[in-house]
Amino acid sequence: MYPNAASMLGALAVAFALAVPGAAADLKKVVEMPDASRILAKDRLAPPKHYKMPAGCITDDPAAVARGAYIFHNLNGKKAKSEPPKGLTRFVVVGGKKKPRQFGNCVACHNIEGAKGGGNIGPDLHHYKKHFIDTGVRSYEYVYQQIADPRVHNENTHMTVNLTTGLFTPREICDIASYVVSEKREK
Repeated sequence: MYPNAASMLGALAVAFALAVPGAAADLKKVVEMPDASRILAKDRLAPPKHYKMPAGCITDDPAAVARGAYIFHNLNGKKAKSEPPKGLTRFVVVGGKKKPRQFGNCVACHNIEGAKGGGNIGPDLHHYKKHFIDTGVRSYEYVYQQIADPRVHNENTHMTVNLTTGLFTPREICDIASYVVSEKREK
């Protein structure tokens, strides 16, 4: 239960201090209290950033849509459901080590045509172009920004911040956006 004598003595000191009325104990000496402020500062996201959508970003090119679909429906290369389309790899080399490539796994929160186990936390993306783009409610620029850094539209969002954090490149954001607005058939 206690990995070493010091932790056992620390636990005994705490138990004694709590059991004996009037016994003053400085618990800081027996209880580890790391300074979390450095950890939190390291993990803090950069402020929300507005991105300009690259020219020709949204496309009906089958290769771009296929890459976007792959990113949308997979979490990482190790557990990917199939081989990635041309232009994507399942693994990357980081610090000389081969690691599974992180993908979007957008389907964990969003439902879309052909989704297996589509989520219901984020908005349903079925027929997105028909319902939002064609009606003028949203623009392609909105879709691109929402995937790149959704905090611009909602500072309290729980959606992944993809471009600001470097998880994806601008081209990959375009591929995902192209997939979302593409015409799809239910499987």
